[in-house]
Amino acid sequence: MKHVARKRFGQHFLSDAGIIDTIVREIAPRPGDAMVEIGPGLAALTQPLVERLGRLTVIELDRDLALRLRAHEHLEVIESDVLKVDFAALAARLVAPPATGLRVVGNLPYNISTPILFHLLGFAHLIADQHFMLQKEVIDRMTATPGSAAYGRLSVMLQWRYAMENVLFVPPESFEPPPRVDSAVVRMVPLASPPPVDADRLGEVVQLAFSQRRKLLRHTLGRWLEQRGFSGRFDTQRRAEEVPVAEYVALAQAVAGASPLKH
Repeated sequence: MKHVARKRFGQHFLSDAGIIDTIVREIAPRPGDAMVEIGPGLAALTQPLVERLGRLTVIELDRDLALRLRAHEHLEVIESDVLKVDFAALAARLVAPPATGLRVVGNLPYNISTPILFHLLGFAHLIADQHFMLQKEVIDRMTATPGSAAYGRLSVMLQWRYAMENVLFVPPESFEPPPRVDSAVVRMVPLASPPPVDADRLGEVVQLAFSQRRKLLRHTLGRWLEQRGFSGRFDTQRRAEEVPVAEYVALAQAVAGASPLKH
């Protein structure tokens, strides 16, 4: 029976054989890799991956698709919302020499792609690399440079932890049904030695900074720093998109080491 794409799961199934081959080449799967695929759907990417790997773990929320996938003897199927999956437990079970970390791939549901990226951020130290199909606009934001309109919270939080590269443009007609947006594939490699900073504190700083991105930072982040009695140097006569990732990280480090909130 043909599976009908479900809007509530944001399902758009990859169907272009040429695009699939290119994605697999970019991922470069090898036997022995500890790989996890998010949202395998109709297994368009799953099958060529498992042929090269020998074994693959997949995470699928749709119970009908999960049932189909279980019929494949070389797949381990985790029927779950990916936001509830403990990737640390997966890494502990799947990663064995010569593998050095989890390799995570997938055609992410566009309606929850950002929450998935932030969920995985907490497990970056256990991950070797990530290759994701996403809405092109989201990848533009992920890889944006300071001073550009696309540069924002997502750019800062991910660039603090990953080296990222847009490796492939994917047009709507590559899917069934076609989405109304352009897509792309991003490669994300966790930095070997990221600046040590509390992720929650960095997230708080960045969220405040971009909460009113058209205003100068003195109206948002500046007031928050004053409330904390922050006496360090940070130019708040700029807009949020003008501040490089390294400066946001340095500020979060400085605030964490400063005196507690003054009442």
